[in-house]
Amino acid sequence: MTSEPSSAPVADGARPRRRGIYLLPNLFTTAVLFSGFYAIVAATDGNFDRAGIAIFIAMVCDGLDGRIARWTQTQSDFGKEYDSLSDMVAFGVAPAVVAYQWGVTRIAEYGFLWGRFGWLATFFYAACAAFRLARFNSRAATSDKRYFEGLPSPSGAALLAGFVWMLADLQREGLRALILAFTVALLAGFLMVSRFSYLSGKDFNTGQRIPFAALVLLPVGFMLVGSSPPEMLFGLFGLYALSGPALWAWRRLRRGRRDAAAVNRGGPR
Repeated sequence: MTSEPSSAPVADGARPRRRGIYLLPNLFTTAVLFSGFYAIVAATDGNFDRAGIAIFIAMVCDGLDGRIARWTQTQSDFGKEYDSLSDMVAFGVAPAVVAYQWGVTRIAEYGFLWGRFGWLATFFYAACAAFRLARFNSRAATSDKRYFEGLPSPSGAALLAGFVWMLADLQREGLRALILAFTVALLAGFLMVSRFSYLSGKDFNTGQRIPFAALVLLPVGFMLVGSSPPEMLFGLFGLYALSGPALWAWRRLRRGRRDAAAVNRGGPR
């Protein structure tokens, strides 16, 4: 592993202790960065299916690097910063470039303003991803680990890149499809910077028992995703993106019913 000299004092005759970066979790973070870079290159070459696959691979690696660091007790400030920078490339810049390369030239054929709409939508997404990551880093120490505030950037990337991958796979290139793609970019960006709560899954204990039915459903889920990856992945992450507003509406409804019940109990006798 790469290391640098420590500033801590050492005894005479002893070799100075060296601080370094942990290899295993940072390998997965590097895989996230590489996948984002590859997605950009693939989109530039017009291979949008490969670009979509690369972003989903980046999501898997991003989910593993933090868990591996916690399991092996190898968390570090360097790893946190490196992870954030890699996430910005893979889940901020790469999906925006994929959408831009797929649709901006095509939508510009329908008029100058349509072209500007596509350009601004993709930049809006990238800016929201940067804002989302910066907010997450600044509040990581005090936030509720059970929930994310705003749609996580990997899920936003899956939503946008998955939709573009699906349209490219179905060969949909009309104005309606182009407008929908850039609208998804705007919605994904908005959800990332929103205050909607999303389940994080970080409180899930891998050592606890699960129902047998859940174990049976796991291979079924893989079969469904394998049957049509673009459509199924976009559908899954689309449901997750909608879960935030749905959870907010349910909480508001429950709070309203509770307040109404309190008013009725405390009404005039």
